[in-house]
Amino acid sequence: MSDSPTSQAPKRGVDVIKDNLKRLPAKPGVYRMFGAKDEVLYVGKARNLKARVSNYARLGGHTQRIAAMIALTSRMEFVVTESETEALLLEASLIKSLRPRFNILLRDDKSFPYILIRRDHDYPQILKYRGSKQDRGDYFGPFASANAVTRTLDTLQKAFLLRTCEDSVFSVRNRPCMLHQIKRCSAPCVGLISESGYTRLANQAADFLRGKGVDLQAELASEMEAASEEMDFERAATLRDRIRALAVVRAQQDINPDGIEEADIFAIAMEGGQSAVQVFFIRAGQNWGATIHFPRHEKDETQEEILSAFLVQFYDKRPAPRLILTNEAPDQRDLIGEALELKAGRKVEIRTPQRGEKRELVAQATRNAAEALSRKLAETASQQRLLKDLAKAFDLPEPPKRVEIYDNSHIQGSNAVGGMVVAGPEGFIKGQYRKFNIKDTKLEPGDDYGMMREVMTRRFKRLLKEAEEQKLPIRELETYPDLVLIDGGLGQLSAVTEAIGELGLTPDDITLVSIAKGPDRNAGREKFFRPGKTPFQLPPDTPVLYYLQRLRDEAHRWAIGAHRSKRSADIKSSPLDEIEGIGPSRKKALLHRFGSAKGVSRAKLVDLENVDGINRALAERIYGHFNGG
Repeated sequence: MSDSPTSQAPKRGVDVIKDNLKRLPAKPGVYRMFGAKDEVLYVGKARNLKARVSNYARLGGHTQRIAAMIALTSRMEFVVTESETEALLLEASLIKSLRPRFNILLRDDKSFPYILIRRDHDYPQILKYRGSKQDRGDYFGPFASANAVTRTLDTLQKAFLLRTCEDSVFSVRNRPCMLHQIKRCSAPCVGLISESGYTRLANQAADFLRGKGVDLQAELASEMEAASEEMDFERAATLRDRIRALAVVRAQQDINPDGIEEADIFAIAMEGGQSAVQVFFIRAGQNWGATIHFPRHEKDETQEEILSAFLVQFYDKRPAPRLILTNEAPDQRDLIGEALELKAGRKVEIRTPQRGEKRELVAQATRNAAEALSRKLAETASQQRLLKDLAKAFDLPEPPKRVEIYDNSHIQGSNAVGGMVVAGPEGFIKGQYRKFNIKDTKLEPGDDYGMMREVMTRRFKRLLKEAEEQKLPIRELETYPDLVLIDGGLGQLSAVTEAIGELGLTPDDITLVSIAKGPDRNAGREKFFRPGKTPFQLPPDTPVLYYLQRLRDEAHRWAIGAHRSKRSADIKSSPLDEIEGIGPSRKKALLHRFGSAKGVSRAKLVDLENVDGINRALAERIYGHFNGG
């Protein structure tokens, strides 16, 4: 690929586009359109850049959305590619990273989890896995959600008794853990199963996840009958339990994937200018869960256009299966298929079935998409009514687009964390949640006012920096809050007002409201405080009061979760981590030798020297750390 020359034109709209046309080649590539503030408005691809961009230079004949985009364009950039297929892949990658205003965007995009049977240990571990496939082992997936993986792992533990513990735990066990007691682990850590016997279980689990469940169940049934004939009733009962566990997986299928070994099923539904895309994952002849997505797009986009953009972005960072089924034929289906084949290195087929089992599966996905969209539209309408009531309660000029809610959590000042949650017209925006580890060492333990002051200072100092970088008034930022809610009373509100005042902001710049719990923390009797105004209460049993309680409770949940995670990390940290020169491998060697950090602290100097990787100087450092040397 090569970058073609671009120009910084002082003009806007059609004039900018015509100016760029003079230098454009008639080759495949990707173009970007930028606004006056250098924000990316749109990313597009073309088989012929000159021909495609010349369409924008025409006067008239454009939709309202395209006309607005052209009018806002102040400059353009181009990348020439070897083929239209390469351009399509580059376009998807840029759309996901830049998130332009006028493109169709896949929301809630994230990596999907896998099941991994690790093969870098004599006794393989089975676990949930996300990320790049760096560990040696067998990967199975993707699964639609962490819950789908957890359910499957639960069944696999019952059926194959594989360990889920980390190597560091496995190596120091001297008696079976609770999982063995409840018949979910064969306890290889203490030698209750041979290495060959355990390897057989791991191989059976892999076979099952590859779709050989029917053969495996028949094999286990034969072994159970043989055990019964030999009067080995305990082994027969164990095999019976394993067969039942395997049967559960297929019994739990939400859809019937008979006849399909590997496929992703996509169905789009549209209503009221919004859309929902339902995705089913089928691997090894089994349903591995479903996800629902609500792409961001303009009202004039068609189902075919949305599905086309969705597919390319969906597979930008994940492998496509051999078969993709859709309820509508996406735009440029053949080109998308070529692009996915280029990435996967094998054949990928995109089909819109018209009859048979595949058609039934697509129809079920379509029904799910329509039902999810109906629920979403109902929730959105309800949310908009609540935001109107919220604006009325707090004298806002219009329903807020962004509400930020803050709370703190700690235990007697330790592991103090501030939490921010965000809500808007479509509910909670979880991708915008933030945690603030309290850093001010001068704060007295439990100083809630001081903690809130630090959180607000950091939050709005960052907002002011964004405004400066983007050369915008603070109110024009996407992350500007129309309403800030604080869990607390007049003291917390005063601390926040003081904090933003030191940054040059006033309550006129940011609408601040604190929520004080009622007497005896009685929900429904909350009191609301605003700078310079008389405290007031909302009528009990009103929807807006319930909504405010939900916002406050979500902030409380988020802050407590952040605090617990921090406290848990502190508990899990080892004193060995504090010793210079002790990395993961030496830490592991010491724990293998002495069983725990406490065991290391009691070790003699000569015993420390005998550990692999520990020389005399490091042994003295370890000994001195625990013995005051």
